[in-house]
Amino acid sequence: MVPQELRPLFWDVDADKFDPEAHPEYTILRVLEWGDRPSLAWLGETFSEAQIKEVIRSERRLSPRSANFWALVYRIPPEEVASLQQGG
Repeated sequence: MVPQELRPLFWDVDADKFDPEAHPEYTILRVLEWGDRPSLAWLGETFSEAQIKEVIRSERRLSPRSANFWALVYRIPPEEVASLQQGG
């Protein structure tokens, strides 16, 4: 169920059975962390901006580098981004 061009981002799941929309946090995390422009376009078509922002705010597995970048893009204050907090 994962589009062919996004399958490399989901190396640890069975891409034929995985439903990205059933697992939005995991899917959004993978695309934000590893995606390219086409996969980011797909992300924006598949999930709402609110869903994406929520993952940026709450997902501690997002690397600090990615978290900082996406916080800037989506204008989220760094203090609201879990993976940018000390002791997190």
